[in-house]
Amino acid sequence: MTKVAVSRTYAIPDLHGRLDLLDRAIDAIARHAEGMAATIITLGDYVDRGPQSRQVVERLMSWRPDKAKVVNLKGNHEAMMCAVCENRAELDWWIRNGGGETLASYGQAPMLPDFRAIPADHLDWIVNLPLMHVDQLRVFVHAAVDPKAPLGQQNEETLLWKRYPSGADVGHGHRHVVHGHHADPLAPIAGHHKTNLDGLAWKTGRLVIGVFEDDRPGGASEYLEVFGREM
Repeated sequence: MTKVAVSRTYAIPDLHGRLDLLDRAIDAIARHAEGMAATIITLGDYVDRGPQSRQVVERLMSWRPDKAKVVNLKGNHEAMMCAVCENRAELDWWIRNGGGETLASYGQAPMLPDFRAIPADHLDWIVNLPLMHVDQLRVFVHAAVDPKAPLGQQNEETLLWKRYPSGADVGHGHRHVVHGHHADPLAPIAGHHKTNLDGLAWKTGRLVIGVFEDDRPGGASEYLEVFGREM
């Protein structure tokens, strides 16, 4: 009998400048996958708040694991960073939401930054990040999906900024929605139709990685946890 190849998808939520947690997540996924074909999805919010935004971006830009496909999604903090660096939004808005730590990681004083210190290839990478990843059974997104709109007609503000109402458990059609953005130290918050993985890792030092079987519908089959220092 021929053995059917199986594959998994791993989802990493909001990192917010925590290179230590990203490195530990990379190691944990490699050990868990044991060479099995895998897709690894990062759910956005790589910058702001934590101390190593630049280093997180650089690590993700260069991450090319064997036997795994990596999909990096855009979060609202990447959108905010680009808007300010491109003079489409006020610096103070970004600073209030953790942008000062990002600027510091690029060697800039938060209130008098020279945006030229941020490499153009970093901004190009951020600008071109996709807003969601869809497979046969799930939708992966930073913030939320409108269950009433076709996936090809989703509003960018919903995908990057929306917060589901408390207790909401809605997917998209037959697909389970996997997201971050809505920080909750009790994460993962898993329902029948959607899973929130954002456990406020940048502050708590605890990062939750969802493991999803590509041939099995619904939520995660298990979770991996990695730990760093609290902030």
